[in-house]
Amino acid sequence: MRFISWNVNGIRSCLNKGFTAFATSSDASIIAVQEVKASEGALDDILPSYPYQYYSYADKKGYSGTAIYALNKPISVSYGLRDDRFNHEGRVITLEYENFYFLNVYVPNSQSELRRLSFRLEFDEALREYITELRARKGVIVTGDMNVARSPIDLKNPKTNEGHAGYSIEERESFEKLLDTGMIDSFRYFYPDKKDAYSWWSYMFHAREKNAGWRIDYFLVSSELEKHMKDAGILADVFGSDHAPVFLDIDL
Repeated sequence: MRFISWNVNGIRSCLNKGFTAFATSSDASIIAVQEVKASEGALDDILPSYPYQYYSYADKKGYSGTAIYALNKPISVSYGLRDDRFNHEGRVITLEYENFYFLNVYVPNSQSELRRLSFRLEFDEALREYITELRARKGVIVTGDMNVARSPIDLKNPKTNEGHAGYSIEERESFEKLLDTGMIDSFRYFYPDKKDAYSWWSYMFHAREKNAGWRIDYFLVSSELEKHMKDAGILADVFGSDHAPVFLDIDL
């Protein structure tokens, strides 16, 4: 089966740029979406071919938010993390299936001058604890915009972006802590040395045209499910957002 994740940077805008056609032709069992920027009720039934649709909206209108479109009914659905401080921006949806948990996550951006870094690192810690708790029961797949480029190979200009949001030492170390718990970066699992593979580009300076981007969108797979992974990648030729969709092929 194929799973797809996409930060659409406003789903209503993306709907006008081919989202529906892409989603319905994707042959994906689950489509996870981040940064929907919508309010409750605004997105009902936008993909009728996916009978199970779940949304988590931010308290603040037009901000953040996540969604999941699934072909198969989950055993259970939950929203947010255990700590309610992180549950007002619609950043986490969890689906439980027989053999795995599926998490759609939109990690907070640390923002300019890293003014929201502390909140983001605390979110990371709460997310790690939550994933560890779930893994005690069954395997876990985590996807979404993690808002961090893992290493120099994952962004075009690592030296000039050192210490900036998305590439600070603190953010990278925090992300590695998550991987060290036994979560696999699926793209690097299959393509450890692949260069110029990015999932986000600034709208400025023709960055996408020049492929001056960052890889900040991931599928992370717990080690229990490693043997089931088949492929992972970035659909860089799909437009409609400043992010490209990413995918995971896995036999579950």
